[in-house]
Formats: sequence, C-alpha cells, structure tokens
Amino acid sequence: MQTTVFYATNRSHEGPDRFKPLRYGARFSSDGMENLRFGRVTFSADDSKVRALLARHKNFTGPGDGEALQDHFAQCARDSQVIEAYAESIPDKGVADSAQPVKLGSLAMFADLQADMQRGRDVLVLIHGFNVGWEEAVGTAAAFEAMLNNSGSVGEAVQPVRVILFTWPSDGQALPWVSYKSDRADARSAAGAVGRAMLKLRDFLHQLGREVRLAKVAENDTRARLRAAGVTRESEVARAVAQAEATELCGQNIHLLAHSMGNYVLQHALDRLRDFSPGSALPRMFEHVFLAAPDVDDTVLEHGQPMEQVHQIGNAVAIYHNPNDTALRISDTTKGNPDRLGQRGAARPQALHQKIYQVDCSAVVSGLTQHSYYTNGLIALDIRKALQGELPDGAARGLRKLGPAPNMFGFTRGA
Repeated sequence: MQTTVFYATNRSHEGPDRFKPLRYGARFSSDGMENLRFGRVTFSADDSKVRALLARHKNFTGPGDGEALQDHFAQCARDSQVIEAYAESIPDKGVADSAQPVKLGSLAMFADLQADMQRGRDVLVLIHGFNVGWEEAVGTAAAFEAMLNNSGSVGEAVQPVRVILFTWPSDGQALPWVSYKSDRADARSAAGAVGRAMLKLRDFLHQLGREVRLAKVAENDTRARLRAAGVTRESEVARAVAQAEATELCGQNIHLLAHSMGNYVLQHALDRLRDFSPGSALPRMFEHVFLAAPDVDDTVLEHGQPMEQVHQIGNAVAIYHNPNDTALRISDTTKGNPDRLGQRGAARPQALHQKIYQVDCSAVVSGLTQHSYYTNGLIALDIRKALQGELPDGAARGLRKLGPAPNMFGFTRGA
C-alpha cells in the first residue's frame, strides 16, 4: 500500500534539491528558523502488517496498536520515502511582479487539501513533541490517520480524516537534562514558524470566505437574470447556476492536535497570532483542539496565563492526561518544572473556559512510558467520536463523569 502524508516543516532539508529532498534533519532550515516548506511524503507499507496492527488488541485500550503502527510506518518511511515539496518562487528585486509573480507552496497545498475536503474529508493538523526525528514524525502522522479512519465496528459510519503533519527540529537525543532543555529552546524557536503557518491558514480561509460570498452574490444575480428572462423551471435555473461554477464551502472541519512538548510550541505560537490579529480575540480556525499529554504548566489555561486564549482558535478544547505518564513525571521532577497539565489535568478545572474539558486516560493506558497513548485503541476512538460531533457527556463517548467540576471525565478500564 502507498501512504501519503502532507507536511509543513521548518527543518533543514537533506540532499541537493530542496524541493525533492532525501529527508529532513534535526536542524532548522538554513533559510531561518521561521522558514517553512510545505509538501508530501509518500512511502510503501505492508498492507497485511498494517491491518494486523489496526486489529491488534492492547491491554486495556482494546483493538488498535497505534504506537506499534507508528514504528512500522517510520521504518517504511526510512526504507522507501519519496518527498516532494511544493515549489515556491519569490520575485527578484527590481523585477516587476507581473513578469515574475510570487508562488507560495502553502497556497498550493491548501488548494490540494481544499479539494480533498470537498470529497468529504476533515483535516487534522498534528504538532508532535520532544525527541522526534523526521521519519518518526511521518510515522506518527500516518499511524494516527490510519487509527482515526479505522472502520472499527462493522457498519459504523466513520468521518474520514486527513492528518497534516507540522514537524519541528529535535536534537534526537534522550539525555534528561541536556537535550530536554535544548528541545524546549527549539520548541520556542519553532513556535514562530507554527504561528506563521496558522496565519497563512487564517488568510486562506478569509480569502475563501470572501470568494464564497462573492460567488453567492453572483449566483443570486444569475437567478434574477434568468427569471427576468422568463426562465422559471427550477431545473433549468439550477443547471445554469451550476454552469456559473460558483464556489461553495465544503462543509468539512479543520482540527488541531498538539502532543507533549508540541503544546509548548502551540503556547508560544499563540503569541504570534496575538501579534498579527486585529482586536483582542484570536482567529477561530479549528473545530476541535486536542491537547494530548501536554508538557506545559497545569495552570497555563487560566486567566492571565500564556494559553488562556487557546479556546478562541477552536470551538472545543479537550485535554487528554495521564497521572502515570513517566515522561511527564521526569519533566516535572528532574527539570524543576511545575506540575504538568498532561499528568493530572488542570490545577483548577473550575477556572477553565466553558469550552474546555479534560479526560483522564489512566484507566486505559499501559506500558513503560505511557506518553504516546493518544494513537491507541479506545483513546483514538474517543478522539474520532469527538470529531464526529459527539459530546464528552454523551452516551456514544462512554466516558464516566469525574467530580467536582462539570468538565472532568475519565475512561472506564476495559478488558
């Protein structure tokens, strides 16, 4: 089977051709930390192996070994990846724009994704966390997409999802004090690029909305002219309007998931959005925002704190946390960090905005680190149900209510 992952990155390319690189490395782009490349990476995977991992039963989380699937896809990417970055061109100084127009790779990718969404797919942007190389990032995005699109029960209707990867440089080491602090610095540096990407998305959506509004005006004008000319049959009117090729909104949604230190990247990316957004509110671009195992302070969402406004970029915000998360326990105890949001959730759940809720995943997580659990079985399934519009207190989600705040939920331990 051929698997394709769309990506945006500020990593340095490896190989002589920046638009057809061999891979991306552990350093920032030579053109600057905020330089962005947009593209597609395609690789071959064993279809039978993928199906087996999607069906594999893990302790407590049920069918779907997303973490093993990440490893499999990462190895497949190492073995067979073909990368194509969207070409870009900027006019040379002194050359008229009309003679040498600007071509942006972001717009080309957004157009391809728009066509994908018009065929019925939602889009989910994934920002990965600490100590993740290029192939591991690709494998994670591909595995998460496969888990979200896994049919599960026979006859179950599944909203198809395209996962878009934003990958930032990591030094690829696991030395507790040195590489962690380095990656936090890299994460802060990468935040500018994430903020730029979000602003590009905001501008694209704004322009699309403008085109839709103009197309609607043109459609109404077409209808008025036809009726004035004596065309009254609705079928003829509809056919003429269709021939006018009016732009329509696809009706699909865009979502965001940040994992681990990817939430620290998101925290600082909000600063860029604030700097370039009119007024005091941030642009709403996403339907759901998922903060998975967030490696940020457990007070960061409260009033006056750095991520206070995260609810403004989406219609709902979900925190997935696990008190047994070994990676975050190390972050907490050996790095001198305050308690992590990804361990026990928010310090004061009652202080959160009404659009924010949290889910305790400890009942369905097992293993040594218990940190990358969002791609596994029941948790990936719960995210999929959220994408389909199921509320956290609804019967379809199957979460149990935790007290005392009304926004606290948890999984029930399975077999």
